[in-house]
Amino acid sequence: MLVAYRNVNQLWAFVLTETLKRLGLTCAVICPGSRSTPLTVAFAQQVPDIEAISILDERSAAFFALGVAKATGRPVALVCTSGTAGANFYPAVIEAKESRVPLLVLTTDRPPELRDCHSGQTIDQVKLYGSYPNWQTELALPAANMEMLAYLRQTVIYAWERTQTPTKGSVHLNIPFRDPLAPVPDGTDFQLDPEVFFTAATNTISLTHSPFPIPEAWQNCDRGIIIAGVAQPQNPQEYCRAIATLSQTLQWPVLAEGLSPLRNYTDLNPYLISTYDLILRNQQLAKQLAPEMVIQVGDMPTSKELRTWLSATQPQRWVIDPSDQNLDPLHGQTIHLRMSVDELGIKECDKNNSPSEYLQSWCIAEAKVRTDVDQTMAKMKDLFEGKAAWLLSQTLPPGTPLFIANSMPVRDVEYFWQPNNLGVRAYFNRGANGIDGTLSTALGIAHRQQSSVILTGDLALLHDTNGFLIRNKFVGHLTIVLINNNGGGIFEMLPIAKFDPPFEEFFGTPQDIDFAQLCATYAVQHELITSWEELRQKLNPLPIKGIRVLELQTNRKVDAKWRQENLRKFVVDSYI
Repeated sequence: MLVAYRNVNQLWAFVLTETLKRLGLTCAVICPGSRSTPLTVAFAQQVPDIEAISILDERSAAFFALGVAKATGRPVALVCTSGTAGANFYPAVIEAKESRVPLLVLTTDRPPELRDCHSGQTIDQVKLYGSYPNWQTELALPAANMEMLAYLRQTVIYAWERTQTPTKGSVHLNIPFRDPLAPVPDGTDFQLDPEVFFTAATNTISLTHSPFPIPEAWQNCDRGIIIAGVAQPQNPQEYCRAIATLSQTLQWPVLAEGLSPLRNYTDLNPYLISTYDLILRNQQLAKQLAPEMVIQVGDMPTSKELRTWLSATQPQRWVIDPSDQNLDPLHGQTIHLRMSVDELGIKECDKNNSPSEYLQSWCIAEAKVRTDVDQTMAKMKDLFEGKAAWLLSQTLPPGTPLFIANSMPVRDVEYFWQPNNLGVRAYFNRGANGIDGTLSTALGIAHRQQSSVILTGDLALLHDTNGFLIRNKFVGHLTIVLINNNGGGIFEMLPIAKFDPPFEEFFGTPQDIDFAQLCATYAVQHELITSWEELRQKLNPLPIKGIRVLELQTNRKVDAKWRQENLRKFVVDSYI
């Protein structure tokens, strides 16, 4: 059926959005503005096949899109007008590259004749994001002829593909439009048969790998460990099962980062080590447990103790990850296997299945230190911020999406998150490790998903309070567990904390915010939590819609002192 178009921008935007719809795009986040009018109208006309979400603040919008892409595993389109609007996408574009999340960034622009002449709301948007996108280009000006429309269709197909291969990340299309921007007749008279034209708009991605045989070097090593690092796999159970099979085949322990799904599927892996950061604080024990070989799956864990230990012991390391990135920040003896762990051709080895002495040493240390940590946390009545992570690991409903903010929350999860079988889905922005977009990312993850939770400090939340503006577009529920220690708790752990001034003003940076009043401004529910039992009751069951803040007020300096005095004692006390 032929469709007639009377406006070239409308035709151009229809081809772009229809191509994306047929490729599988289901969500577009759109920021208000004039130059982006053709795209905004076209995306609005694709509803309900593509959900079009209007968000005022561009930085918030970009992180919301990032969150949706994390949760769904599919690219999300991000649209803005010309000028500095697109610059506000930059932090999320950086995070998309570093944490390998697919985003399709569509910045609209003025035509070439209005650039470099002080025309309003015009900046140089070509290659705006430097080297961070997987691919970037500026589209030609809209034209109503079949050759140019075919060019547009093919460019969009390629852009979609590049958001996902060879490594997921962002693609930036800069899209110039001339007036008129509204869908009014401009003298164009063009007819298009969509069913014929869009037969070429198919997803061309086809990635297959043959099973990779387990190297003999692994099979012949009795002092090997597997490090399960930072990971957000789309199928966490299969991911955990693949690592468990490898672990049991080789009889190697698995050191599971707090952000690894392995800590939430414990029954799959009998050799799971969750307290390695604490164990390695005992120098004698760390020396006894030095490995000859390491298999690192995904990114290196957060733990500074682990990184220092690996740098000191210098084992042969293999990194298993399908990306094309360098995942060895320690610059060691490293071999990269560019595949996912479930692509290993794992077969039972002719190896004695009884645990080696080395493996037993790890498991004994884990049992002792884990018991000590859990008993200490269980007895603690004070509102120590580290206990929030420990409590969440046992209390959340099965399968809950949990976003973990950077700085201290992510480290408290590393120290205290108790292995469980709840299948909690952990999410985080550990690519660039910033506090940008914390709330907006969490809302994107929770949007149209199971009721979700975020664990965050006060500064990370305050850095993104514009995220609350998304509340009227948000579908679902998000509980914000707010650790309010009135400042940057992570800086209390650094040497600069001993120097005040200038520490408190420039590093601690207390903001003295009344969060009850802040929440009231945005019509967000707020509750002050005064006991662990109260928090436990609020976390299970979770509400099914809305946004609420559960605030725990803690003492930043007291908590920092507790960590400094007790983290090393866990392993010492366990071996007395």
